[in-house]
Amino acid sequence: MILVTAAIFAAVTTASITLIPAVAQQSSANELSGQIDQGKTTYAKNCSHCHGPNLINSGTITPDLRAFPDDKTRFVTTVKQGKNGKMPPWADILSEQEIADVWAFVSSRRNP
Repeated sequence: MILVTAAIFAAVTTASITLIPAVAQQSSANELSGQIDQGKTTYAKNCSHCHGPNLINSGTITPDLRAFPDDKTRFVTTVKQGKNGKMPPWADILSEQEIADVWAFVSSRRNP
């Protein structure tokens, strides 16, 4: 009887442990999706008037953000400090979280 109980406990414990990564992955995917949605909203409110609603604004000096390099540090620095007097700094306007959300949105739309 004890052997059967131990075997059942081991099976249930093992099954639970194997489910944890799947639940964590789902939670991570949901968080990222929420961050992308927040980034899209922040982008639409603060960035789209210069960079265009679809990350490109033809006929202007703004870069095509769909082709922006996969470099989060460069992106964050540019957003916070501005760029060559052509892009204003946003460090006093956007929070760290809003900038991270916009990065998530821009990264999700990047052309491979």
